[in-house]
Amino acid sequence: MTPPAKPASRIDALRRQIEHHNHCYYVLDNPEIPDAEYDRLMQELQALEAEHPELITADSPSRRVGGAALDRFAPVQHAIPMLSIRTETDTTEGGAIAFDARVRRELELGPEAPPIEYATELKFDGLAISLRYEKGILVQAATRGDGSVGEDVTQNVRTVGSIPLRLNGITAAVLEVRGEIYIRHADFERLNERQRAAGDKTFVNPRNAAAGSIRQLDPSIAARRPLSFFAYGLGEVQGWKIPATHSGVLDAVGDMGLPVCTDRAVVSGPEGLSTFYNSIAAKRDALPFDIDGVVYKVNSLALQQRLGFVTREPRWAVAHKYPAQEQLTVVRDIDIQVGRTGKLTPVAKLEPVFVGGVTVTNATLHNEDEVRRKDVRIGDTVIVRRAGDVIPEVVGVLLDRRPKHVGKAFDLFNQLKGCCPECGSVIAREEGEADWRCTAGLYCPAQRKEAIKHFASRRAMDIEGLGDKLVDQLVDRKLIEDVADLYALSAEALADLERMGQKSAENLVAALDKSRNTTLPRFLHALGIPEVGEATAAALAANFGNLDALVQAADEYAKAMAVSDDATAAARARRLKATALQQVPDVGPEVAARISVFFLEPHNQRVVKRLLEAGLQWPAIEIAAQGEQPLAGKTIVLTGTLTDMSRDEAKARLQALGAKVSGSVSKKTDYVVAGADPGSKLTKAEALGVTVLDEAGLRKLLGD
Repeated sequence: MTPPAKPASRIDALRRQIEHHNHCYYVLDNPEIPDAEYDRLMQELQALEAEHPELITADSPSRRVGGAALDRFAPVQHAIPMLSIRTETDTTEGGAIAFDARVRRELELGPEAPPIEYATELKFDGLAISLRYEKGILVQAATRGDGSVGEDVTQNVRTVGSIPLRLNGITAAVLEVRGEIYIRHADFERLNERQRAAGDKTFVNPRNAAAGSIRQLDPSIAARRPLSFFAYGLGEVQGWKIPATHSGVLDAVGDMGLPVCTDRAVVSGPEGLSTFYNSIAAKRDALPFDIDGVVYKVNSLALQQRLGFVTREPRWAVAHKYPAQEQLTVVRDIDIQVGRTGKLTPVAKLEPVFVGGVTVTNATLHNEDEVRRKDVRIGDTVIVRRAGDVIPEVVGVLLDRRPKHVGKAFDLFNQLKGCCPECGSVIAREEGEADWRCTAGLYCPAQRKEAIKHFASRRAMDIEGLGDKLVDQLVDRKLIEDVADLYALSAEALADLERMGQKSAENLVAALDKSRNTTLPRFLHALGIPEVGEATAAALAANFGNLDALVQAADEYAKAMAVSDDATAAARARRLKATALQQVPDVGPEVAARISVFFLEPHNQRVVKRLLEAGLQWPAIEIAAQGEQPLAGKTIVLTGTLTDMSRDEAKARLQALGAKVSGSVSKKTDYVVAGADPGSKLTKAEALGVTVLDEAGLRKLLGD
C-alpha cells in the first residue's frame, strides 16, 4: 500500500495541478477536466491549508478569492512610468503611412533604406494594469493612474483566473508585465443579464464594467465578475535578459504562462501596417472582445531606444483607431416588438447615426424595467453602442440635454392598451418578472413558427417529417396559421412544396394521422405553455386526469387571483395555494399563473378546441383518490418496447400513482421495467442489483 503523501508535497502537487487547469481553462480555452473535478482539487487544497496554515503561500491558487475589504487603495509609484501612446485618428490606410513616414524621418532613413520591421497588435478596450512579479511570484498589481502613480489593486487582480500567481521558469528579482484587464462580449452579456434579474443597475459597456470591477474596495465583488487579461509589454525588469525585439518579448511572456493575444504579427513597412489594419477591421465584429483600434510598434528594442519619447509619448509606437462604437443620437420614438417566444421588447427608433461601422436606426431597450431604470424618453439624447454582433443598444441618457417638452415616462402596458401589437391578445407579466409577454402562444403570428415547431417536436407530438424548413414554408405560403391547421393538410398541397414529392407528402400526412393518438402529458407539453415542460405536463396529467379538469382548475386560479379585497399578501398567497392548480407537485405560483393565463386566453381556447375536433385523443388516466398514492417515493425506469401499452401511457399511469419515472438507472432506482430490446439500462440495473420487472410486473404495480 502506498503511504499518503506528506502535507507539503501534496499541497505543492495540488497547486501545480490547479494552476495547470487554470491555464487550460482561462488562457488556452481548452479545459481538460470537468468543473466537479476542479472543485474537488480546490477543496482538498483548502482543507490541507486549513490544517497546515504554516504552508500557505502568496502564490497559492486558494488565495484567488481575495482578502478583506479595503478602506481605500494605496498609491503605487511606478518604477518605469506607464505612458500612453499617440493616437492616429485617420481611420484610413493614411494613418499607417503617416506613422511609418514619421519613424523613418526620426531615424534619418532615406528612400533607399530597407523597410522598417514593426510588431502589430490589437488595442484592447479595457483597463491598463501593471503586474509586478518578484522571483516569479505576483506581489503587486497597480493601475496606470496618472502614469507615474497608480493604485494598488492586488487583491482584486488576484481573482482574475487568467493571471498566474507564479510565472513558469522565472526567478528574476523583478519582472513587471503590463497589459489590459477586459471582459469578453459573451461574459458581459451574461453579467448584465444577472444584473437585470437581480434588479441591479446594468453596465454601460465592457470597459466600464472591467474598470469598475478592478476598483472595487471589496475584492469579493471582483471575484464574481468575469474578468480576463492580455499582456502587451514590460515595465521594470531586474535579473532577466530581455529579448531583442518586442515580438520576442511577447513570445517569452506567453511562455511564462501569461495570456498573450494571438491576433498579432510582425510586418514590414507601411504596406504591412495597412494590411494588418484592414485584416483586423474585417474580423473586428467577430472578435470575442472589444477593441478600438490596432497598435504599431517598431519591433527592434534598440531602434525604440534610439527613437525615444516626445513629451510623454513614445515616438516608436502609435494607436491606429477604428470608427467609434459609441455615439450620441436622439430617440424619435419607442416601438414594441414581439419576439418568437411572445416576449415584448421596447425598441428605440433613432435619428440615424453611424456607429461601429454601420448606420444604426434602431436600438434595443431590453424591457420596461430597463427603460425606466435608464429613464429613456422620446426626445432624449442618448448614448448608442454597437459592438461585434451584439444588437445595438441604448446604454445611457444625457439628462443635461433633455428638452423641456420631453415625452412621458415609458409605460408599456398603457402604450399597447394591454394588447399584443401583433395579434391583439392580452399581454401579461407575472409577479417578479421583467418581461411582458403576449398570452396567445398558439395563435400570435410573431410566435407562430416556433409554436408549430415545438408542437411537432419529438418530445411533444412527435410528427415525423415536419422539420423546421418545412414549417417555414407552410407558414410563409399561408398554408397554415396555427397548429390545428396541420391536421387539415392534404398530400396534394404538401407535394407542391420545395423538396417534397408525392411520397414524402403522403408520409407526412400519415405521420400527422398517427399523432392524433397521443397521451395527455405529450399534448400538454406540445401546447408550449410557458414553464410547462415534460415533467410539469406529466404532473398535471397525473393530478387532473383530463383536460376539462385542468381548464377548470385554471379558471379557479384566475378567479382567486382576481379577488379584490384588503387581505395581506400572505393571506392572498394562502388563498392561491389552496387552489387545485397549486396542489400539483412542483407547480409554484409563477407556473400556475402561466397555465391559468394560457387556458383562459380566447385565441388559445379556440385552437385547443379545433385540435380536439381534429381527432386528437389519448387514453384515460385514472386518478388515485386523495391520499392513495401507492407508488409515492418510488423511482421507476422504463426501457425497451412494451406490448400492452405505450411507454408514454405507462409513464403517465405510474406518475398518477405517485411514482417518479426517471430516464436513467442509479442506486436510487426502485424498479426497472424491461420490455423487448431493453438495451444498456437493463444491464446497469442487473449490475446494481435493482429489481427488474416484466410487463406482468408492471401491470401488478398499476393494479391491473
